[in-house]
Amino acid sequence: MTDAPKPSNFLRTIIRDDLAAGRVSGVVTRFPPEPNGYLHIGHAKSICVNFGLAQEFGGVCNLRFDDTNPSTEDVEYVDSIIRDVSWLGYAWDGEVRYASDYFETLYGWAQHLVREGLAYVCELGPEDMRQYRGTLTEPGRNSPWRERPAPESLELLARMRQGAIEEGRMTLRARIDMGSPNLNLRDPVLYRVKHAHHHRTGNAWHIYPSYDFAHGQEDAIEHVTHSICTLEFEDHRPLYEWFIANLPVPSRPRQYEFARLNLSYTITSKRKLRQLVEEGHVQGWDDPRMPTISGLRRRGVSPGSIRDFVERTGVSRSDGLVDLGMFEYCIRDDLDKNAPRAMCVLRPLKVTLTNYPEGQHNELLVMAHPQRLDLGQRVLPFSRELWIDREDFRMEASKDYKRLVLGAEVRLRNAYVIRADEVVRDAAGEIVELRCSYDPDTLGKNPADGRKVKGVIHWVEASRALDCEVRLYDRLFRDAQPDAGERNFLDNLNPDSLQVLAGCKAERSLADAALGQTFQFEREGYFCRDPEPAANGQVVFNRTIGLRDVWSEAGKG
Repeated sequence: MTDAPKPSNFLRTIIRDDLAAGRVSGVVTRFPPEPNGYLHIGHAKSICVNFGLAQEFGGVCNLRFDDTNPSTEDVEYVDSIIRDVSWLGYAWDGEVRYASDYFETLYGWAQHLVREGLAYVCELGPEDMRQYRGTLTEPGRNSPWRERPAPESLELLARMRQGAIEEGRMTLRARIDMGSPNLNLRDPVLYRVKHAHHHRTGNAWHIYPSYDFAHGQEDAIEHVTHSICTLEFEDHRPLYEWFIANLPVPSRPRQYEFARLNLSYTITSKRKLRQLVEEGHVQGWDDPRMPTISGLRRRGVSPGSIRDFVERTGVSRSDGLVDLGMFEYCIRDDLDKNAPRAMCVLRPLKVTLTNYPEGQHNELLVMAHPQRLDLGQRVLPFSRELWIDREDFRMEASKDYKRLVLGAEVRLRNAYVIRADEVVRDAAGEIVELRCSYDPDTLGKNPADGRKVKGVIHWVEASRALDCEVRLYDRLFRDAQPDAGERNFLDNLNPDSLQVLAGCKAERSLADAALGQTFQFEREGYFCRDPEPAANGQVVFNRTIGLRDVWSEAGKG
């Protein structure tokens, strides 16, 4: 994949035209998550779109929590969302906002609708309400309480608020049109009774507004100019506009919809993500295999690569499936440019340089990044005993094998040419050590006699190596559409999505790596330091992504 120009964005055109025509004097957008779970890559697109457009046009974006369902919400989710938005590089306007900030105003507007004959208290239960609602091909039927006098509805609404009505017995509904072809206009529910403790308002309220009733009015209160949401809310737009037209709101926002991000090999359903966590298929919401922003952060994915990916996918009104390989390309491209280099041996095999002086320790100075002088240099200890990767040695060579072979030479990355002279085996016949010789005249140059050395392998000096645990993460699902059709998405879990390698050997300098810092482990891939140590106290490195797209190469993607 090569660098591509940024795709067009129809929302940019709308905002540019609105500003040019004077329909708005400034741009105000908002990101309104429900605090009932952790944000995922799909939410990241909405964050980037809303905050990005506001930035682009010199406007502001509000962070507002739609905390209207206390039974599913938690401060843990609020805190995680605030952290995620900040980590992605965005700053909201003013203080964090909440739907609960406006509960009193919304209640007053509900009373206004009742007084205007545009809302009523209904006593249909949930099942009867579904029956009365009708279908896509059949109109709904009026509730028996649709003509309830306004004073009676106002009195019942007050009792609902006070907690005098049990859950499920009454709702407040808008009086719109039970024959509308749009089901959202068939007298939608504005308030439900819910005796649940709210994380901000405590037990002050016993009724909570529906999302449809709350979010448009919140937009109006905050003078939002462009209320941008995903396509599943397109059919809700007439209701959004009905509320704005029939309430004494201080401004008149407009709603616009774009296609949500659908990513192959990925689940973004909150319910299914919660199932993965609660059933122990992953190790938490921030498991590096999860598509949550916290999981991506723990895996070592950078905010810049996510923003780049969102920009490349574009903003359109057509749903489609984006290849996960495109996201992985953005991750690799970012890390290739920015991640310092280091060496880590995942499957250690001891090497003794028999002609290197015993007790002598040298230090080799190498670039931290081959193209980034600003990242400085790093020190590589070197001595008689080293570690190399077990997979980098064979007794006999094959045609395409360009690593160390008994009796042949290979170059140590950033160091000398060595030759494998002898193997040492244990009682079971397993190779446990290589006895090699090194050419002291090959540091940074080819052998003087013109010998051709084709292979290069990585290594770590033994006495000062950092013992660590490495976790090799891969795609969580084997199928590009793990929950398509009637299939159980759990049947498509990739059993090889995590391999834990203990006893790995890394450069000693990595002991000082910051939590979450990402490196390219040369010849292995990109890895970041996990915020938690292993069970034995050792440093843990998570594989962010491999150096190549092995899924496409293997015909899997």
